[in-house]
Amino acid sequence: MSAQPAGAGAGPSGAGLPGAVWQRVRGGNGLLPIVAALVGIWLVLGAVNPAFLAPENLVNLTLQSAPVGVIALGVVLVLLVGQIDLSVGSLSGLAAAVVAVGSVSLGWPVALAILVALACGVVVGLGYGALSTRLGLPSFVFTLAGLLFLAGVQLRVLGPLGSINLPFESWFVRSVQQGFLPAAAAWALVVVIVVTSAVLQLVARARRRRADLACASLPQIAVRTLVLGGVLSAIVAYLYLGTARGIGWSVVLFALLVVVTDVLLRRTRWGRSVRAVGGDRRAAMLAGVPVRRTVVLCFVACSTLAALGGVLAAGRLGAANQGTGGADTYLVAIAAAVIGGTSLFGGRGSAWSAVLGVLVIQSIANGLTLMNVDQAARYMVTGAVLLLAIIIDMLIRKRREA
Repeated sequence: MSAQPAGAGAGPSGAGLPGAVWQRVRGGNGLLPIVAALVGIWLVLGAVNPAFLAPENLVNLTLQSAPVGVIALGVVLVLLVGQIDLSVGSLSGLAAAVVAVGSVSLGWPVALAILVALACGVVVGLGYGALSTRLGLPSFVFTLAGLLFLAGVQLRVLGPLGSINLPFESWFVRSVQQGFLPAAAAWALVVVIVVTSAVLQLVARARRRRADLACASLPQIAVRTLVLGGVLSAIVAYLYLGTARGIGWSVVLFALLVVVTDVLLRRTRWGRSVRAVGGDRRAAMLAGVPVRRTVVLCFVACSTLAALGGVLAAGRLGAANQGTGGADTYLVAIAAAVIGGTSLFGGRGSAWSAVLGVLVIQSIANGLTLMNVDQAARYMVTGAVLLLAIIIDMLIRKRREA
């Protein structure tokens, strides 16, 4: 049989790339509907208040999104295996407290304080994994208990003062608050990303052709590469337009984590195990998938990323207090993962769900703040968006079961 481009003749919109796009939109797969929703939100907020789309405000938006986005990335992983972690907010607050107390009160080097904070995340993740795989406890129950327990530990670590300021002269604080990728480096990174994407697509096409499987055509690869290059170039050009800042180092770290996680989920045996466990745990076990190890690793990754998000939050605020990682942190992180397209029932989602979801939530919050809308309205709008995402998730799940 001859190799045929993927998506050819699929759907009423015709063959080739448009047909594939139409199928992804209709079937609820992929991230295109979420991207369209995000663009629509930006256009509406920009029309209501032009200051929202100003380069300086978008830079602030990316900096605000990075810490919560890192936490949401971990939430995506536990949701993919059909679990949930309600304690990510408390754990991020504890990690921020460990960094502040360790580096200020105890005189540790900042790097050591950060490593200890991340180690706390690893330990918590291992404990959660053991409770889930060895005792069979529902993750909702023991992570809710962990939320309360870790919040108490955070208060105990902070001590009677309840707030500790990090020195502004610290390389850590300066890197998070004022560290930005130079413009030349940003353009070089765009070139590297576009070239790497094109090479990987060509290699995948050659491999599938040798196996006599359907593969993307050369025009499809060219269009994807041009679109990717155009989008990245527009982002870099706009963020560095009329501002002395641009892309922050924390944003670069978040993007790197998303790319690495995406590759692990799509290109490795562990990633296939994650989706298999989330899709049908019993079938995965019968197929020889290491279910327990996969679940434990997802909990460890989630807790470690939550701790890293707390570290970034402490660096951005230049302090750790009793409100760091507060009650709305875990709600925003979970909402971002779900709004970004990750299923609450496991098996469906992407690392990029964390990016899109957190951008949707933070864009709404940022835009409403610019319009002087109170916090109550922001909560109500975010809740309505989350409810819509859950309804769509349920409809997609029922359609697949049917």
